[in-house]
Amino acid sequence: MNLPPRQTSALAITSLISGILGWTLVPWIGSIVAIVTGHMARGEIRRAPDRFEGDGLALAGLILGYAMLALSLVGIVVLLLFFGGLVWLGFNA
Repeated sequence: MNLPPRQTSALAITSLISGILGWTLVPWIGSIVAIVTGHMARGEIRRAPDRFEGDGLALAGLILGYAMLALSLVGIVVLLLFFGGLVWLGFNA
């Protein structure tokens, strides 16, 4: 029995590329696109596993996207706390 070759999901490739771009050129937009397309790709692959592959690519895009968003949010919180502490020290001096 000849099975047709599975093709790599275009959404999975998009997720990985967007995740990489989220770390380099377009931080927030690339990360959000990586997360959305990563979830869409994994759903597409689960619905038709005999037609599509690329779950690892989609997962890598998801990890890159979520990691970038998490680290940038932590960075924003740290900056707010740092400058908020400086303001607090300025008023109490």
